[in-house]
Amino acid sequence: QVQLVESGGGLVQAGSSLTVSCKASGVSFSMSLAGWYRQAPGAQRELVASLNSNGDTNYEDSVRGRFTISRDVAKNTIYLQMNDLKPDDTAVYYCRCARNNWGIREYEYWGQGTQVTVSS
Repeated sequence: QVQLVESGGGLVQAGSSLTVSCKASGVSFSMSLAGWYRQAPGAQRELVASLNSNGDTNYEDSVRGRFTISRDVAKNTIYLQMNDLKPDDTAVYYCRCARNNWGIREYEYWGQGTQVTVSS
């Protein structure tokens, strides 16, 4: 059974740093496309950062330079380090683990979400 378990969310002040984690079981982050998404109230879920099996990263424009996605292969865990947090970063953050094979979705799993709230 595949599980993605997130942790590390919370309430912080603007300008602070926070790291959220996502530990996987039953699927390997190192062999997948890993991603962090977020969804603010009334908004659509959006991609924040991604990390592929080759180690290439991609970031949404508003977080580039402030957020860093990383992977610990031994722990089968991905992280999102968030620096200089802003109130607009307030959202539920979700991790995702997926793999496509020749354009066909092989699998896709989501975590349960962790709330990040940034006060001004």
